[in-house]
Amino acid sequence: MNILFIGGTGNISTHSSIRCVELGYHLTILTRGNHHTDIKGASFIQGDINDFEIQKKLKSQKWDCVVNWIAFTPSDIERDIELFDSITKQYIFISSASCYDTVATGQKIIESTPLHNPYWQYSQDKIDCEALLITANKMINFPVCIVRPSLTYDTVIPVPFGGWTDYNIINRIKQNKPIIIHDDGAALFTITHAKDFAIGLTGLLGNPKTIGQAFHITSDEAPSWNEIYQHIADIFKQPLNAVYIPTDFICEIAPEKTGSLKGDKSNSTLFDNNKIKAFVPDFNCKIPFSEGISQTIQWFEQDTQRQINNPNSDALIENILERYSNQ
Repeated sequence: MNILFIGGTGNISTHSSIRCVELGYHLTILTRGNHHTDIKGASFIQGDINDFEIQKKLKSQKWDCVVNWIAFTPSDIERDIELFDSITKQYIFISSASCYDTVATGQKIIESTPLHNPYWQYSQDKIDCEALLITANKMINFPVCIVRPSLTYDTVIPVPFGGWTDYNIINRIKQNKPIIIHDDGAALFTITHAKDFAIGLTGLLGNPKTIGQAFHITSDEAPSWNEIYQHIADIFKQPLNAVYIPTDFICEIAPEKTGSLKGDKSNSTLFDNNKIKAFVPDFNCKIPFSEGISQTIQWFEQDTQRQINNPNSDALIENILERYSNQ
């Protein structure tokens, strides 16, 4: 198969790129060069998809599948529909499981669970992107397949404060500094390793039965936030110096956290993965969080340049802690 990845060298996509090559597919990765990842066997085009010359190069080929990892707004989708209509047999849009109405469901999420997120612009934009693609599928047979990952990690630390590409959470745990856990830490949250996600994603490539369909690709494991933070502390054999702060209080002090917390991580999220397992029988998440996060932290520890202690992140944590203690 002739496959195009727009993006393909980031936290969630790198293992999917590697697996495509391992499966013998001809993979072309369009990258802006923000990530220095060597994927042997893949072809690379460096540039921006909005550049006319890049678009001209992409249009000169026929694709069995195009996967856009970095489409976030309706304008991105309008561009892609115009660009790839008639030159690809399948277009996979990487959406987000944060689009689901997790407040209203109260049970395991399935693909037909309503999409609604009043708190997070990121999720609202993804929902609008999906709507455009479904309309294009119905009106012009645009060959869309929608994929909704939950919190997927490999080279990021998947916690709301002091994590992701920042190393602050690790430094704070090493120094036994207090860390913030929202609410009581009891909410269950599905976290998926990128290697496991890759098996599900690549299993959908080239399958005509996926056209017009949506899939979430997530682990069946959903640890509580208390367990998530405890696993990280256990790696360093440090006590967990947790301070529990209500989500509403956090969002008053740091409104920029509202989308990520109220629209996502403060709600328990459990997924029914029967649909992806029916389409991709090989899909079975094998990396528990306790193992995967150990590998992630080992990756950070191997290079001091990855251990970024963001002063803004620490300042925010300290500000919230101080304001909460003084209320």
